[in-house]
Amino acid sequence: MAQPTPLFVGLDVHKDSIAVAHAQGHSADPPVFVGTVGTRQADLTKLVRRLQAKTADLVFAYEAGPCGYGLYRDLTAQGFRCQVVAPSLIPKKPGDKVKTDRRDAVELARLLRSGDLTRVYVPAIDDEAIRDLCRARDAARLTLKNAKLRLKAFLLRLGRHYVGRADWNDAHRRYLAKVVCPTPVQQIVFQESVRAVDEQVDRLARLEAELLERAPAWRLYPVVQALQALRGVQWLVAITVVAELGDLTRFDSPRQLAAFVGLIPSEYSSGPARRQGGITKAGNGRARRALIEGAWAYRHPAKVSEHIQRRIDGLPKPIQDLGWKAQVRLCKRFRRLTARGKHPNVAVTAIARELIAFMWAIAKAVPVTV
Repeated sequence: MAQPTPLFVGLDVHKDSIAVAHAQGHSADPPVFVGTVGTRQADLTKLVRRLQAKTADLVFAYEAGPCGYGLYRDLTAQGFRCQVVAPSLIPKKPGDKVKTDRRDAVELARLLRSGDLTRVYVPAIDDEAIRDLCRARDAARLTLKNAKLRLKAFLLRLGRHYVGRADWNDAHRRYLAKVVCPTPVQQIVFQESVRAVDEQVDRLARLEAELLERAPAWRLYPVVQALQALRGVQWLVAITVVAELGDLTRFDSPRQLAAFVGLIPSEYSSGPARRQGGITKAGNGRARRALIEGAWAYRHPAKVSEHIQRRIDGLPKPIQDLGWKAQVRLCKRFRRLTARGKHPNVAVTAIARELIAFMWAIAKAVPVTV
């Protein structure tokens, strides 16, 4: 029985509308713009029935954006093929200065037919929930940092600055309790700034407690536990990397994983000349930041401290061996790079690139339920 000719459907998705175009498979005919439909379930059902009248083999694609993955999950649940594509990797003509919903939908349909679109990884619903919780915790951390900076800047403008050895410890808070501003109005500003810091501290604590409670039931939590066999990869670093990247074993090689998080050097080579620059900084910035933070631990000599020993107790022997192998190799590599005159930031970036490779190897050794 002959296979039906596929119909490639491009969707330009917005909050209240979806522009639709389709391109016939096995044909060089230009794509056809269908029109604009609503985003309600009834509108999508009517669109699918209309397209199914042409062929049973429908292939959809739309750009990743603020509308999320609901449309993808709905279409795949109905048995259709669907791609969520990376907007930054869609080929564009340099001289094309006109952008409309119609042109975007037509272009998506054409590129989907030609195979020139790059799909993004769509996490499962539970994986996305943990990722949202991790991102909420990170947003609270940044808000807290900004609140502290605003308070310190305000005090510095008034000629007051804390000279203790550590900020925001008990001694620092006792110092803040004794601050008296020159005017009553400024005192109100000061007290409100202190309250803003305290509110964000409480918010961060609540989100971290929720994350600690919810994470053990997550299907990828065994990987989070196993990654803590690595030096510098404590619980928050491990769960941030796994929540942002998902199943690390979906990458074919560690090199591919390092490229995904933007830790490989950029390159501009032509003929015999090969020129490499700084890292590409492509992909997921949150995971890259967590990896860089963890990589700083390897500037010290290799050692299984009491804190690391508590983390690896209960882990399988092969994973403990991988953690020690990574520590010996990466500590030695950091010393060699700095001895050659490399800046510590450059050395740490190189360490982070190898650290994600060891994470990939550990994830391969941990069974994960689908």
